[in-house]
Amino acid sequence: MWKELTTAISNFNIPADWIGIRAVKETTRTHFVRDGLPQSNGKSLTMGAMIEVMVNGSLGYAATNSLTLSSLQNAAEIAYKQAVAASEFWIYPFSKNTRPKVVGEYNSPFFEPLDAISPGEINDLLMRICHGLKISDKIVQTVANINTSEKETWFVSSNSSEVYQKIISLGNHFGVIAQDGNIVQQRSNNGMHANCYQGGWEVLKQDNLWHRVQQIAEQGLELLTAAECQNTRTNLVLAPDQMMLQIHESVGHPLEIDRILGDERNYAGGSFVKPEDFGKLAYGSPLMNITFDPTVEGEFASYSFDDTGTKATREYIIKDGILQRGLGSLESQNRSGLPGVACARATSWNRPPIDRMANLNLEPNLEPGNANFSEMIADIEHGVYMESNRSWSIDDRRHKFQFGCEYAKLIENGKLTKTLRNPNYRATTPEFWHSLIQVGNDANWQMYGTPFCGKGEPNQTIWVGHGSPVCVFANVEVFGGG
Repeated sequence: MWKELTTAISNFNIPADWIGIRAVKETTRTHFVRDGLPQSNGKSLTMGAMIEVMVNGSLGYAATNSLTLSSLQNAAEIAYKQAVAASEFWIYPFSKNTRPKVVGEYNSPFFEPLDAISPGEINDLLMRICHGLKISDKIVQTVANINTSEKETWFVSSNSSEVYQKIISLGNHFGVIAQDGNIVQQRSNNGMHANCYQGGWEVLKQDNLWHRVQQIAEQGLELLTAAECQNTRTNLVLAPDQMMLQIHESVGHPLEIDRILGDERNYAGGSFVKPEDFGKLAYGSPLMNITFDPTVEGEFASYSFDDTGTKATREYIIKDGILQRGLGSLESQNRSGLPGVACARATSWNRPPIDRMANLNLEPNLEPGNANFSEMIADIEHGVYMESNRSWSIDDRRHKFQFGCEYAKLIENGKLTKTLRNPNYRATTPEFWHSLIQVGNDANWQMYGTPFCGKGEPNQTIWVGHGSPVCVFANVEVFGGG
């Protein structure tokens, strides 16, 4: 691959200021079983290249699924013409400094390769999971699926950049729908498709897999006879699998600099955050420490370089509750004058990179003597503990939200007591994060990931990772309802 790309870029006959080629090859496999019966098994391969050209301060793009010299040359000419046409109307001129030279490599860590298990063995495992979930006739549906991906990216540029990255990932999901008359409840393993990680089959082969299958089935039945979540203002305790959604929607999206600049307003919306807020805005309580960290081993959106070749580093987005920097690539940083991160990412070879969150994590509280879970709730006279996202709704400024969870427990006098069904909570983003009164330690910090973050026109669905400990929020509006 290197030979084709370097030969092409040295032979391009266009008077551009800078040229880059990002070639991608990705193989994905999907396996889905419902009620113990295989529903689908698929394998797909996609391969192609995106050409990026800078002319007179503007960028042009063109993609091709053929890596021959003539096809790459043709795409480069199209990208050049786009850049020339756009240069008459640019809002902000870019320079070659926006694409500095970079050389490096990244490989996902793994122990057991994805081809170590045959499709038949994968189906057998998924069928066993479904059979394990079917513990009662009131379990009316069981599902289990596995998705794997092996993705290679090559990036070269006219200023001698050479970056290679290989990302191996596996995602799995299983859950039940339980029904008793008119009462229908769902229970899944940490919510919809949250168990996505980089790595091989060792990701799935956890010691507690079969215990978790049994637990999910039992909790699905438990919800059928559970009390409806009450309508009240109380202490809210969120598990890490729900904190994933909370961080994603109320921190990640509003801090994307292209949204703040208005680029996404037509489709994904804008943000309540203003450029002048950086370095000043108290986003949450002093316990709130959010990092952008693509360096976490095994987290779903880890990498060493973004899709424009920018070196990825761990950075505080919010520190001690104060907003520090945005989720903005070098382009957005140049346009806005704001500090950002290496987050220019594209869903595939046929999309240009845009500002996207990657691994966005709430850091654990490492103060000496910080509490574990039982100690965290010990002083809560009344509250509700919630797990696993079920529904979400947030306005296009990422300010006012309402989220629902699959499973909840009432907290009374420092103890988890009865199970609650249909738990929901609502707030505004600043109000909610300022109500953060406890953050768990590293012993209850967990990371999750999802492949379904959508943004951009045309749409780009991309992988993100989020880690968090258990958190306690004070005086939050909690309510019931399916």
